[in-house]
Amino acid sequence: MDQILNKVGSYWFSRRASKEFDSVGDDLNSLSSSIEGGAKWLVNKIKGKMQKPLPELLREYDMAVGIFPRDATNYEFNEETGKLTVFIPSVCEVGYRDSSVLRFATTVTGYLEKGKLTDVEGIKTKVMIWVKVTSISTQGSKIHFMAGMKKSRKREAYEVLRDGIIVDKF
Repeated sequence: MDQILNKVGSYWFSRRASKEFDSVGDDLNSLSSSIEGGAKWLVNKIKGKMQKPLPELLREYDMAVGIFPRDATNYEFNEETGKLTVFIPSVCEVGYRDSSVLRFATTVTGYLEKGKLTDVEGIKTKVMIWVKVTSISTQGSKIHFMAGMKKSRKREAYEVLRDGIIVDKF
């Protein structure tokens, strides 16, 4: 009788443990879809998906690695659609070596292709007044910002990661 109870208990325990482990995987997936961007990288890391650093991703797509503030380390990138979402801890401004200034919202989105970021949301540049940047492209030693009109700047000014200065509003 003890052997039968042991087998039944072992069977029940192994089935229960299997369900619990499956439940943990489901919980991780639901947690991943419900967490706002900043912590999503942790869930992906737990699930075994390693994300390359943002500057490395930008370099692969022939973009200047210092376009975003230094503390913009968390991002989501869908390789199939090219959609890039970059998470920045707070609204900030970044000044570059060529005296240009970009202002960033806490979430910047766009579509990343080789040498360009299009349909940009969440970046402004100052051209007498703050103007929304709609696309960024690179061509050799130049970087082009489309903000109502095309503004070309030297790319080397955007190749260094810089800290953002926190501002009140985007």
